[in-house]
Amino acid sequence: MITPNMHYAELKDSYLFYNIAQKTGAYLKAHPGVHLYRMGIGDVSLPLCGAVIKALHEAVDDQADKARFHGYMPECGAPFLRGTIAEHYRRRGIKLADDEVFVSSGASDELGDILDLFDRSCSALVIEPAYPAYVDANVMAGRRIIHLPSGEDDGFLPEPDEKSKADILYICSPNNPTGAVFSREKLGRWVDFANENGSVILFDAAYEAFIEDEALPRSIFEIPGAETCAIEICSLSKTAGFTGTRLGYTVIPRALERNGMRFNDMWVRNRTTKTNGVSYIIQKGGAAVFSEEGQRQIKENIRVYKANADLLMRTLDRLGIPYWGGTNAPYIWMKCPDGMGSWEFFDLLLNEIQVVGTPGEGFGACGEGYFRFSTFGDPDDTKEASRRLFTLLSK
Repeated sequence: MITPNMHYAELKDSYLFYNIAQKTGAYLKAHPGVHLYRMGIGDVSLPLCGAVIKALHEAVDDQADKARFHGYMPECGAPFLRGTIAEHYRRRGIKLADDEVFVSSGASDELGDILDLFDRSCSALVIEPAYPAYVDANVMAGRRIIHLPSGEDDGFLPEPDEKSKADILYICSPNNPTGAVFSREKLGRWVDFANENGSVILFDAAYEAFIEDEALPRSIFEIPGAETCAIEICSLSKTAGFTGTRLGYTVIPRALERNGMRFNDMWVRNRTTKTNGVSYIIQKGGAAVFSEEGQRQIKENIRVYKANADLLMRTLDRLGIPYWGGTNAPYIWMKCPDGMGSWEFFDLLLNEIQVVGTPGEGFGACGEGYFRFSTFGDPDDTKEASRRLFTLLSK
């Protein structure tokens, strides 16, 4: 008899998103035609920018011409895109070779796939509140997980200590869900810690484009020593609206080695064995993101989301409610008022003002009593939701 992977039985039910769907579905059934102001899901609301659309159309036309047609693409990414991304880093003062960049179908896919590089005996440290997939992917693999709680005392940005020792260290900055961003000094302590203990940092930089403060690092490779202890996983989903188009990239320095094994070489072998690469059309669209015009256009879209964040932050400031994130991140992590639980606050917003956010409890036990708002929504919806929020909570 076949034995399935029994670690799947250890997974907790998708309590967070299942309950959100159930609650909103029940509300809409009881109140047909009512508009919900959805600020929970981290999906974008603006379309792809003009430079990307133009490149996608040109790539489609290429596929109709025998001389310009492309079949299978290189598994690790087209040279034109790998080089474009590497040059984007080099312009920011980060030394990076083209072959240290790997094109992916998105950060979510890569965060799961990258675990192939680590033995199942490796332990994983997750800073919580955290993106739930960090935990679930390691539960599926049967790994020991160390949960490092963060909170208001450390600004949701904890520092490493003896209890933090693990083989794989997850760091997300700007963080999902808290919106907190590591300073160079704090991130440097994690880099030093990883190098001292032989750990590898999986640095989730999906929201790096939202960092405006030049004093804050957008890449872990701005930190000395990171090339020997870190893998950076990036996405164009939030940077350029590729949530429905799916494209990302991963940086694995050739200097990253453990036990005589070079992770860059291992990932080349993994990709050439397990994938057929990302489509030519999508990669051409991705390359346009890094053009001068593409950068200008995506920054215009990001400014719209930042205006949403500013509106929400001003509302919370007027209400005197503590929050984190928003300034350099697309998420706002607020403390539930009057000691309310996060699901209790969810029910209040849904039933009283038809606003949907995400209960903090779904991101780990230390998220209880907090609530996440996404700033990727429609500006008019965000404006109305902010108005309703202020009216409700100022009573």
